[in-house]
Amino acid sequence: MLHPLVPFASHFTACHQACQLPSYASSAIMIWMNPYALTQESIRNLFNNIAPTYDFLNHLLSLRRDIYWRKKAVLELDGHQGWMLDIATGTGDVAIEMINQGNGKRKVFGLDFSEPMIRKAQEKLLKRNLSGKITLGLGDALFLPFRNNSFVGLVIAFGLRNIPQKEQALSEMVRVVRPGGKVVVLEFTLPERGLMKRIYPFYFKRVLPRVGGWISGDRHAYAYLPDSVSLFRSTKDYEKLMVHSGLREVFSRLLTGGIVSIISGIK
Repeated sequence: MLHPLVPFASHFTACHQACQLPSYASSAIMIWMNPYALTQESIRNLFNNIAPTYDFLNHLLSLRRDIYWRKKAVLELDGHQGWMLDIATGTGDVAIEMINQGNGKRKVFGLDFSEPMIRKAQEKLLKRNLSGKITLGLGDALFLPFRNNSFVGLVIAFGLRNIPQKEQALSEMVRVVRPGGKVVVLEFTLPERGLMKRIYPFYFKRVLPRVGGWISGDRHAYAYLPDSVSLFRSTKDYEKLMVHSGLREVFSRLLTGGIVSIISGIK
């Protein structure tokens, strides 16, 4: 199986090296009252800082629903075999789930721009003996270091909202996926109806930032989360971008009352 990275080796920096990535536009949206803003360096610093407690807090703050959300997102790639791409891989949970659901017929490339996150992912792969099936590396979602039509499918989980140039990121995703391949976005959204619409905002804006900040030692990081979701609130926001990027059969699925959504499309 041809490795999708080969023609772009000169543009890629392995996870054990320092990675110099291009800066986002200076006109990026700023999140007021928080030192973390929607810029590349700011968001990278955020994830660098929370990497040690990232997995623990994901499970705690979601009551372990994050495991279910990732499984459902990867299930969107059912029937797709071969090379997969996990963008914003973080500590590698989506990449591992891709392998778990692949019946031995998949390999995965996990890409992230936070070195501490990638190191956490490496530890997991070593414990699970998956280093031969999952390749990890540092990289930028706006300039994916892969040739055209490299992957049969990709997932970006809880990462797209952190990218100011979402259109460019989606364009890159479409470029590296083969015709007939699938792009899956797993992202936080805000409930638009029912009981969750009334009760979730209090938890999301009041409880989650305090608990996350207390445990991680970085209260601003978890205050940034509801701020970032408020900029892209619904599946309709993502659907429009995905259709505009050239994807077809764009479809959304709400999870857990709409606090998380899966949006997918076919190239």
